[in-house]
Amino acid sequence: MNKDSVVPVAGTDQEATTGPAGQHDDDESYILPQIVLAEERYRVIGEILEEVYRPGKERWLVSDMLDRVLLHKYLGVPVFLVTMWAMFTFTFEASRVFSALIELFFEWLGTQASLVPVPWLQSLIQQGLIGGVGFILVFVPPIMFMYLSIAVLEDSGYLARAAFVVDRAMMRIGLHGRSFIPLLLGFGCSVPAIMAARTVDAPSNRLTTILVAPLMSCSARLPVYILLAGVFFPAFAGTVVFAMYLLGIVMAVVMALVFKNTLFRGESSPLLMELPTYQRPTVHGVFRHTWDRTLLFLKKAGSYLLVGALVLWCLSYVGPGGLDVPLSESYIALLGHFLAPVFAPLGFSWQIVSALVFGLFAKEVVVESLSIIFSVEGGAAIGAALTGVLTPVSALALMVFVLLYTPCIATIGTTHKETGSWAWTAFSVVYQLVLAYLMALAVVVIGGLLVA
Repeated sequence: MNKDSVVPVAGTDQEATTGPAGQHDDDESYILPQIVLAEERYRVIGEILEEVYRPGKERWLVSDMLDRVLLHKYLGVPVFLVTMWAMFTFTFEASRVFSALIELFFEWLGTQASLVPVPWLQSLIQQGLIGGVGFILVFVPPIMFMYLSIAVLEDSGYLARAAFVVDRAMMRIGLHGRSFIPLLLGFGCSVPAIMAARTVDAPSNRLTTILVAPLMSCSARLPVYILLAGVFFPAFAGTVVFAMYLLGIVMAVVMALVFKNTLFRGESSPLLMELPTYQRPTVHGVFRHTWDRTLLFLKKAGSYLLVGALVLWCLSYVGPGGLDVPLSESYIALLGHFLAPVFAPLGFSWQIVSALVFGLFAKEVVVESLSIIFSVEGGAAIGAALTGVLTPVSALALMVFVLLYTPCIATIGTTHKETGSWAWTAFSVVYQLVLAYLMALAVVVIGGLLVA
């Protein structure tokens, strides 16, 4: 490194030097405190280097060559998109065998549960516990492989560069760069993403970030994508899952622009970040990160997803007529039939509508609900059952709806806590539901025209 070294500053097309930066166009005297601190730091570094460093013959390093491509203002975004597509394709393909083995295990477990002599207890174990929680555990391998891929990208140093590239693209269209980190966290869970909006300086920018963060596709939605993509688009499942994540990014950016130009009018603020050096990911570090994140999913499956399975089974087992009623006369069917006319234009049956309602508790419950409903209804494999109530177009619309409507109750609670307003919380829920419905309807209309 020589005294003329530069450091990339996200949200700009140029590299940051020790010259004046961060000034607002309308106020030459205003400089962000973060930029002042950064400039002072590199000024001191420059003075030290002048005394102790004597530049030798310039040579290219591997890291320099990589950054020329990965941080290129034109190639950076395409490389990022290809990397994400490869990650989701790998996630889906590598997990097939492991998911199939887990599914076979629970099928065997279900046959053993058929030996239970008490009918209601047998139904609870087979259709409630094994059909609900057991079916959710089938999606542990793809989730684990996704976390594995993210850990490799993170430990190698590429993920920080991806943040720089995407932030620069956001700043070009007028969005505040500091929102990128909360949005990035949204790929894991919407709750910490909303909480991370505290780092955004202007109140209007912070509120915009809180409103659009839930549109990023959290890991809880992944089981729904994998299930539907595997059933209806088996040859392109990885690409379809990648498209859902990409659509979440696009919709978050679009809605941020809408809010910025209507409800909130504020200035963009740059994201200052220091890029780490490239490193070779260690086996211990990668697997430690993967296991820690997967363990959180397993704890979720063993806690409130277990409770959800019991509640769903009770609602499918009990109706106004008493216990052990036909599914069509159960409380869960009554709920689905009541709301079905609203979702009829989207091609969703009452079973799908019921699952979406319970998906407000957590997105994994959508898959859990479908498994329990179809298991109770006829014991058919869920794939065959889904093809009986959905077409490929309506399945794609369902994925889009799951992507865009309210992630979970925890997200609603966090939104209220961070905004301190029930009005903004209600607005967040309502606009996401309306957006999800309109986008799913657009998929049905456009898909119907293309298929026809």
